[in-house]
Amino acid sequence: MTYPDSVQFLYAMGNEMKTAKLGLDRIRAVLAALGNPQEAYRVVHVAGTNGKGSTCAMIAAGLRAAGVRTGLFTSPHLVEPTERIQIDGIPVTKAQFSRAFDVVHQTAEKLVVSQEIDEHPSYFETVAAMAFWLFRELSVHTAVVEVGLGGRLDATNVVEPVLTVITPIDLDHQMFLGDTIAAIAGEKAGILKRGVPAIIARQRPEAEAVLEAKAAELGIPLRRAADFEISDFEIDARGSRFSGIECPLAGEHQVDNAVAAALALETLGVAPAGIAETRWPGRLEHISPNPDIILDGAHNPAGARALAEYLEKYYPDRRLWMVFGAMRDKAVDEMGAILFPLADELILTAADSPRSLPPGELATLAGRGRTQPNIVAALELVARDAAAEDVIVITGSLFLVGEARAASYNRNSWPFSGAWS
Repeated sequence: MTYPDSVQFLYAMGNEMKTAKLGLDRIRAVLAALGNPQEAYRVVHVAGTNGKGSTCAMIAAGLRAAGVRTGLFTSPHLVEPTERIQIDGIPVTKAQFSRAFDVVHQTAEKLVVSQEIDEHPSYFETVAAMAFWLFRELSVHTAVVEVGLGGRLDATNVVEPVLTVITPIDLDHQMFLGDTIAAIAGEKAGILKRGVPAIIARQRPEAEAVLEAKAAELGIPLRRAADFEISDFEIDARGSRFSGIECPLAGEHQVDNAVAAALALETLGVAPAGIAETRWPGRLEHISPNPDIILDGAHNPAGARALAEYLEKYYPDRRLWMVFGAMRDKAVDEMGAILFPLADELILTAADSPRSLPPGELATLAGRGRTQPNIVAALELVARDAAAEDVIVITGSLFLVGEARAASYNRNSWPFSGAWS
């Protein structure tokens, strides 16, 4: 298939969350038929609720800086699905993506016909298998692999890692993972493996207790970010510096993620200096000055709290425009209670997804705000009325952030005059 055809086929499978198929039998059968490509390189496996993508990006950056040919698998993407599979920090080409899709799709079809699997792998299972296959084909030495959903039954949990990392655990995807922090932690702890060292970021006590119990059961020591001694600490709106580590990702929450990444790199025998080269779009990302435009995919309450703390610390006296859109299956009321009071001007809109909550419903929930049907209309409204000294934050959904980022690439239609910062 062509690249557009492969993407259309994946999208036609339905939303990744709604069509999630937790369980490892299907992905194992597909990978076995492909010659188990996930066994051809070292794997660092990363689970968690928040910060796992950022932590993966920092670990991958550190490995690249040390001269290690590195694969990175993350989700979701912001603009193009190719972003999910990277080699040495660069998304695979559309040709590579479509070739990998053809191989995995044709393999899966044969397995369905022979009744070795019950149905075609899901969107996420398919792309995960594509990533594992491409990493082998492109001679990756170490792959950093982000869990999609949970851990224990996630399609990525077929790997035999050299290191596991668990970032902060919070409430999210309760319909799949459980209604308590302890239950969710139990699912995340499913990536821990006997004999494989593990790093854990700073955790809530109830999550840490579950992780400690699982590690004790497996007889593996945990290295805790909470035990890391931070010295010479400096932080500003664009990142932080401490203990000889430079983290270019903004927000105090990224400090713990950087510590976890540094401990991971140290465990792998690599210096953490390369963390300074990390790029992780759509997370407190400044894309334009005068007015300052910030993209942040804060799509759950923990992410909303981190964004709120950042805005209150660095932009307390600036007029704040908030462009917000969210998915129906998110804790929008809780996120709104955290974020909406910060906005001097609230613009409510929707990403181009059937899961998006209509702007009118968001306005009813917020009790205020102007509505726009899509991100382009919302940005045009803001550009017309915002002053150069204002701050504009686009948040609530990674899908919405991705659409804003894609719009910013088109300078003919981008309504702001500022260049990328």
